[in-house]
Amino acid sequence: MTSMSRARVARRIAAGAAYGGGGIGIAGAALVGLLVAEAQMARRHVGNGTTNHVPNAEGLYGLSYETPGEPPLRLLMLGDSTAAGQGVHRAGQTPGALLASGLAAVAERPVQLRNVALPGARSDDLERQVRLALAGPGPVPDICVIMIGANDVTHRMPPTRSVRYLSAAVRRLRTAGAEVVVGTCPDLGTIEPVQQPLRWLARRASRQLAAAQTIGVVEQGGRTVSLGDLLGPEFAANPRELFGPDSYHPSAEGYATAAMAVLPTVCAALELWPAEEERPDVTRREGILPVAKAAAEAASEAGTEVAAARGPWAVLKRRRRRRVPEPAAPATPSV
Repeated sequence: MTSMSRARVARRIAAGAAYGGGGIGIAGAALVGLLVAEAQMARRHVGNGTTNHVPNAEGLYGLSYETPGEPPLRLLMLGDSTAAGQGVHRAGQTPGALLASGLAAVAERPVQLRNVALPGARSDDLERQVRLALAGPGPVPDICVIMIGANDVTHRMPPTRSVRYLSAAVRRLRTAGAEVVVGTCPDLGTIEPVQQPLRWLARRASRQLAAAQTIGVVEQGGRTVSLGDLLGPEFAANPRELFGPDSYHPSAEGYATAAMAVLPTVCAALELWPAEEERPDVTRREGILPVAKAAAEAASEAGTEVAAARGPWAVLKRRRRRRVPEPAAPATPSV
């Protein structure tokens, strides 16, 4: 599918989400039965993780930067098992811990990490997660990172519904005063046990959803980062290295790859990234594009950021990946 075709599909999905449309199917009716049968076999083989247990990485990171009277930055993780960190055994290997540690190093300020993500969650769980995150008298998070979408595809949630739930979550968090970065649906076409034609259909569906998610998020004032690398070409080339033991969830190195892709955008949203990095670089094929076109391009290239510009335009950036600092131990013990 060409970039222009992806842009049109993404725009139709996003428009359906905004106006309550029924959605666009992943594939034609003749392929749905085959897709379901192959998905069930792949899910049985993979197991979708043998347990929902994830390490508890919540706590304070970057204690060495603590300054009396200056509160820590507050980082909130929302979404599914990838946001929670399912598939690794140590708290410091989860994406939340990696992002908190990296953010503390860039900001030279402690970061308080909270995680309300739920393994197996689909986008319709975001309402509950946002409500939980904003409940209570505590301050609103400075930055929220959402990773969601893979379970929407594997459970055939209509993409318009998926985008509608995500857009509503971003809108509520932005209205509350938080910055929002969304890691869009990863490329599911390279999960090791998945065979053709499911592999092709999964790739097509996940990229369409990622592009539509980008439009919905940007229109609500958030930023997106394409997470194709999370289960994408790099994972296909090194499945034993970048997948976890269940061949579905990322390994520690896989999560580090994802964190490195997201961290620059988190820093940019908090105005912590160098000013020279914020100007689009035409030599890197960056620039200001129509939102739908920027969304389609981002869905095809992992690590690509899309943020709102004026009106129907968006800024597309291919941020340089930087090494994520070694995670510091949280101040509060993990359980």
